[in-house]
Amino acid sequence: MEYILIIISAVLVNNVVLAQFLGICPFLGVSNKISTSIGMGLAVIFVMALANLVTYLVQNYVLVPLHIEFMQTITFIFVIAFLVQVVEIILKKMAPPLYQALGIYLPLITTNCAVLGIALLAVQKDYNLIMSVVYAASIAVGFTLALILMAGIREQLSLTDTPKGMQGFPLSLITAGLLSLAFMGFSGIVK
Repeated sequence: MEYILIIISAVLVNNVVLAQFLGICPFLGVSNKISTSIGMGLAVIFVMALANLVTYLVQNYVLVPLHIEFMQTITFIFVIAFLVQVVEIILKKMAPPLYQALGIYLPLITTNCAVLGIALLAVQKDYNLIMSVVYAASIAVGFTLALILMAGIREQLSLTDTPKGMQGFPLSLITAGLLSLAFMGFSGIVK
């Protein structure tokens, strides 16, 4: 039951983009097309889940025993950067069109505050290994859900007649705000 609560809370109630406002850069930058959003979402799911697995192990079997917990943030950044490079290499070889579509936003996963923030939060919440990975994967699924919803809305909005001053980024920000308000309504479900 505890894992189900973590999943529902991470995906809907505490959605990393729409409720915690982390990872806004890739959210606004990659959410033009559903296909690109799915690709970015899958990359973030892989990186975030694996990053939490590795950071949990590093935290509990290296940093804490050596009493160098103060190195936590920099160590986690190195782990995330390494994993993003692995994802980038894999995508470049296996899915060149997706690699091209993600462009600069793929390496920006390294500096995505959501990835680092969730790794730090999992340590702060004192989750065990399985809970940490489930939490990270659920947060990443919520990120992916937000990306896909935003991309779907933006694709539909591109087919409509909008005033010139509202086209592009202004309409995207208003849409993101309304989507965020809709997700804030889930906070009444879980206490």
